[in-house]
Amino acid sequence: MSLQEGIFALLILVAALLYSSVGHGGASGYLAVMALMGVAPVEMRPVALSLNILVAMIATFKYYRAGAFSWRLFWPLAIASIPCAYIGGTLTLSGHLYKPVLGVVLIYSAWHIFRTLREPELPVVERPALWVLLSAGSVLGFLSGLTGVGGGIFLSPLILYYRWAKVKTVSGIAAAFIFVNSIAALTGVAKLAPTLPSALPYWAVAAVMGGLIGAEYGSKRLGNPVIKKLLSLVLLIAGMKMIAV
Repeated sequence: MSLQEGIFALLILVAALLYSSVGHGGASGYLAVMALMGVAPVEMRPVALSLNILVAMIATFKYYRAGAFSWRLFWPLAIASIPCAYIGGTLTLSGHLYKPVLGVVLIYSAWHIFRTLREPELPVVERPALWVLLSAGSVLGFLSGLTGVGGGIFLSPLILYYRWAKVKTVSGIAAAFIFVNSIAALTGVAKLAPTLPSALPYWAVAAVMGGLIGAEYGSKRLGNPVIKKLLSLVLLIAGMKMIAV
């Protein structure tokens, strides 16, 4: 493994650790690293989704075992998002307007979460209507497949804003949502016969190591204010990446 590949693997590990601590797979972080390291665009989406699956699977297991999960919220989101993520994966994103707009949305979400850090955690409201969850799952699933992220980067701020679940439960739901959508999206991307870099196995090992550490601390050891700070940071990094790349 060359020095550049070693640096890349280290950056992947750091991204997986940070993102998995809030229940995310890290795709937007991997995409940012790949853009900086000059990975071919045709390889970026399948690589990000592949690593996403590994890290999100670990995070889902950790948060579910810690009791930070809600089937009542998850299943409508998942059942609507999976086919839409597959469809999004079969398409190739074009145009330069989408990413900056998305970046602004993510940065605003980061600011909103950071602004409420000192406020006490508000009580959870009743579960939204089924059609709301199905609609949200469809839109977010399609976006996840189209952009090569698992959708948690969009789902977490949405659930927190409308107070559909507690902070740690949001992380558990997001992890499972990312896991199923990344599989569906990668299945769609595979129809385009993408190429994969030879160093992917090294990156996968780095992602698993980071995912194990981050998900362990996020699900058991980190308090809600810390998780919200990390989530705010993750959203900020992802937003800046969308605007800059």
